[in-house]
Amino acid sequence: MIHPSAHVDPTAEIGVDVQIGPGCVCLAGSRLGDRSRLIANAVVGRNSRLGTDNVLHPGAVIGGDPQDLSYRGEETCLEVGHGNTFREGVTVSRGTVKGGGTTVLGDKNLLMACVHIGHDCHIGNGTILANNVLFAGHTHVGDSAVVAGAAAFHHFVRVGRMAYVGGMSRVVHDVPPGLKVAGDPGRPRQVNVVGLQRNGVSDEEIAHMRLLFRELFRSPEPLKLAAGAATAPPGSFGDELLVFVRQWVGSEKGRYLEDFRTDRPARKVSGEGG
Repeated sequence: MIHPSAHVDPTAEIGVDVQIGPGCVCLAGSRLGDRSRLIANAVVGRNSRLGTDNVLHPGAVIGGDPQDLSYRGEETCLEVGHGNTFREGVTVSRGTVKGGGTTVLGDKNLLMACVHIGHDCHIGNGTILANNVLFAGHTHVGDSAVVAGAAAFHHFVRVGRMAYVGGMSRVVHDVPPGLKVAGDPGRPRQVNVVGLQRNGVSDEEIAHMRLLFRELFRSPEPLKLAAGAATAPPGSFGDELLVFVRQWVGSEKGRYLEDFRTDRPARKVSGEGG
């Protein structure tokens, strides 16, 4: 099941019924779960652990060194779940020490050709990432999100679950769950009704999401005030949306995760010289 032209490091762990095609490379500390397939010329980087039933198409590089100037060869890793498809030219970087050391992908994600997942990203389950989508480091993507081709994401952006991001969007702020975001820069446009329906959200909750969308994003008052006044039943999708939006608009740069960075310079206090 391993082609003679492939290179598999002696420390790599290979499950049962794994196929490793011509020109493939599995580096030190890598792991391939049962029934995984590396079709041809795919690379699994060091300390990259893949679950079962993953498929790597030609030219995919999964678990390469992080593209970060602070990286000094530390033993960081990549954790990948089960049943993912990495199409041609996909690249996924391992984590960095400052980002927790681990890049994470869940289960049953489809990464189309030339998708890039930066260091310390966390990708959920069941996402669809179309051709040439680019995630900078520390991006988090929720379950069942869909991103159309050539959308590019600023570092530390969050994409809520069941969100839809339009093609060629420039995303510099958090993307709320259950909404469609598009443009340059990306802005909420409407409720992702089709995506919610496909994922089993009830018609009642979708109707409430539409009301919330108008209240939040079509109101004449500032979004922060609208989000503070809006209500939703506890535990509902609308409640999830409100919590997310309140975090978003309350953050310093529209990226909630960035408020927790420990590696950036302290903000200048008003009146300081220099």
